[in-house]
Amino acid sequence: MADAVGLVEKIKKAAKEAQEATKPVNVYFGEVVSTVPLKINVEQKMILGEVQLILTRAVTDYTIRATFLSETEQDVVSDQTHSQVLVHNALEIGDEVLLIRQQEGQRFVVVDRIGGRK
Repeated sequence: MADAVGLVEKIKKAAKEAQEATKPVNVYFGEVVSTVPLKINVEQKMILGEVQLILTRAVTDYTIRATFLSETEQDVVSDQTHSQVLVHNALEIGDEVLLIRQQEGQRFVVVDRIGGRK
């Protein structure tokens, strides 16, 4: 009887692994509970730390090059001076985020915020 129970458990495990293998990604929702260090509470089940998170540009501060034109210069095409602009886009406590878990992994990609900022 013990062999039969063991066999059933192995079949269940194999079926579950086969089902998981057909899912290329798992999508989760989370809330930022700390920014230094970054921590995200995922669906009130687990807290993810910085080591487990991969941040996209949509949730980080970043610098871009930009050209600023006055209203009279908009039609003029010439060598313009480019300025560096810092885009303040880092996550804040209370931000709700969309995460994707790497297949069979312990790392999560923080794709973007959902909803508006609180």
